[in-house]
Amino acid sequence: MSTFIQILSGFAVVFQPLNFLMTLLGFVIGLFFAIIPGLTATVAIVLLMPMTYSMTMNMGLCMVMGIYMAGMYSGSITAITINIPGAPSSSMTGKDGYPLMQQGLGAKAIGQSAFASLIGGTVGVLLLILVSPIAVKAALLVKTPGKASLVIFAFVSICALDGKAWKKSMLFVIFGMIFSTIGMGILNPTSRFTFGTVSLMEGVDFISVVIGAFAISEVMLQSDLSNREYEEMSARVKDIKIKRRDFIPTKADLKEVGWLTYLKSSIIGFFIGVLPGGGGSLASFVSYAEGKRSSKHPEKYGNGALQGVAAADSANNSVCGGALVPMLAFGIPGDGVTAVVLGVLMVYGIVPGPDIMTRQLQLVSPMYAALLVSALILIPLSLMLFGPYYIKIVQINRIVLYSAIALIAVTGAYAATSSVFQMLTSVIVGVMVYFMRKEKYPPVTLILGAMLGPLFEQYFRRSLSISGNNYAIFLQPDSLAFLVLTLVFVLLLTRVQKKGVTAK
Repeated sequence: MSTFIQILSGFAVVFQPLNFLMTLLGFVIGLFFAIIPGLTATVAIVLLMPMTYSMTMNMGLCMVMGIYMAGMYSGSITAITINIPGAPSSSMTGKDGYPLMQQGLGAKAIGQSAFASLIGGTVGVLLLILVSPIAVKAALLVKTPGKASLVIFAFVSICALDGKAWKKSMLFVIFGMIFSTIGMGILNPTSRFTFGTVSLMEGVDFISVVIGAFAISEVMLQSDLSNREYEEMSARVKDIKIKRRDFIPTKADLKEVGWLTYLKSSIIGFFIGVLPGGGGSLASFVSYAEGKRSSKHPEKYGNGALQGVAAADSANNSVCGGALVPMLAFGIPGDGVTAVVLGVLMVYGIVPGPDIMTRQLQLVSPMYAALLVSALILIPLSLMLFGPYYIKIVQINRIVLYSAIALIAVTGAYAATSSVFQMLTSVIVGVMVYFMRKEKYPPVTLILGAMLGPLFEQYFRRSLSISGNNYAIFLQPDSLAFLVLTLVFVLLLTRVQKKGVTAK
């Protein structure tokens, strides 16, 4: 009962006028930072961290949680409208959201994204409150070899989802992993693939790869389109009379997606968030893969499936709750944002540890409440206020829109890394991906390789170091479970794809 009272006290704190105002301010800041490619929620918190020095602890934590939830949610807006994810975790949303936009169903896609984000964010916080002690124990059961096998599952499942194009997907995964190995070694402080260049010793920043692969390459692809194609897309949006109720999912939409999809994806996202280093990107990848595997119509995925949008966004928003578990319980951030949030906690003298989630819950319960308020209240509120303007992005003058995107993207690469080299790297990656996308190579798998490459190397090499180079360590129960799951997933998906070809 004392735990329940401490949680309720957190809501009482959040609904105090100044604290609620800080939550709202943080949400708005996170909303617009995540819409701009390169300026993620992590960057927003880093830039605003000095402001927290002059705030009370509750005000600072409420603002940070508002930024966190908004950053996860709003990155999908540009992924849907112009096929440029505002955040890495929104990459999978664009696979189905942008085709829906091209079909004149942008309002439906954005509404579904917001609803899935609401469900995922809410479920993530509720699971954080209800089962965080169990989640901590479950995360501890997955040891280093198991984490390496989990990454293998992510690699294989995403490549398998592309059917006949799996070879191109796998090649892009390898390219992404190559990018991640440039610079100083993870376990050994030795330079790799630097070719004697000092600039390359800092490696290729993940944000630079994301901006190049999506923003820069998309701008170049758009330059290839004729004005007629752009005018047709603009005309479809212009002819649509957008009302705020158009963003509200209909009963038919909810039936098409299925409540099981929302719930399953949210649970997947939460528990991947609990795994240190998991994050929203891995959660959306795995959830999207599972959604397609279990779907009655997997052929719709990638062509405008509402279920694909729902699966990705339910998962990446539920990560917000899951990622707080290892950060608060062990001081180990679950993703990049919580790594920065950990710094904010340190500013206020809060030392993460088991006592925080048991004896000192009142210190962090306002964080739980601010996340829940952001998901339940601020996501739908922001959609009703700004939704019609999201959909109008494609009506902006094409030259102005994509020139601004190119400028913001390059500037964002510099702002995120404070490095001219990383800014130039994003341009080089963008040019390379531009030519590869013309040959139908999926940029999402490049991001997957760049993001998970360092994690896989770290877990794989550490496992071999522990076992004395004995590969039998990967046959431990947790690792073996993920390896078997990978095999089962590939076999089932191959069978479904063969049925689809036969049916045609």
